[in-house]
Amino acid sequence: MNFCVSRDGFGAGENQTLERPFGHADPGTMFAWAGATASWPNRTEPGGTRGIDDYFTRDFANNIGAEIMGRNKFGPQRGPWQDLEWQGWWGDEPPFHTPVFVMTHHVRPSFTLSDTTFHFVDADPATVLAQAREAADGKDVRLGGGAATVREFLDADLVDTLHVAVADGVELGAGSRLWKSPDELLDRFHLEIVPSPSGVTHHLFWRK
Repeated sequence: MNFCVSRDGFGAGENQTLERPFGHADPGTMFAWAGATASWPNRTEPGGTRGIDDYFTRDFANNIGAEIMGRNKFGPQRGPWQDLEWQGWWGDEPPFHTPVFVMTHHVRPSFTLSDTTFHFVDADPATVLAQAREAADGKDVRLGGGAATVREFLDADLVDTLHVAVADGVELGAGSRLWKSPDELLDRFHLEIVPSPSGVTHHLFWRK
């Protein structure tokens, strides 16, 4: 939901670091469509655009009871955790406001920041989804990314609906790839493509 990729299908660039969560990709350019909307949660001034981009930005938290993400969305570290004091990129008020299940081969104790609790799970997608569904208590489970995690759940046929915003003016050439073409998913999903004046194209998939 609101997952963003470049024109050539990459959700993030190469060489991810603590200072550059998206590697050589510029998130300010990739997500400019959302940041310009009236409903962007970090907006500090009145105004902002309305229309389809605003609808998707506003709908981000609608009926969401839990989120699943890969470890690389939580942080740039690889291998065993060296610093348990570090608690992600989002500060004391993470934007999720639900339980979050982080998929990793190196588990660590759960912790809570504001109204978001992070759980670290070493399990296959179906098992993680079952845990997230239980935590969601009847609401939807959002698959937050990154691209490899979304692809893992797609390959396991565990995705009901998918919204991908393609930043048509951005080409990365390398990084974490969601697809070479959205046509790869048409054997299992209906697809509707809706262009936006902001320069992104919204791809809406739902299971056949």
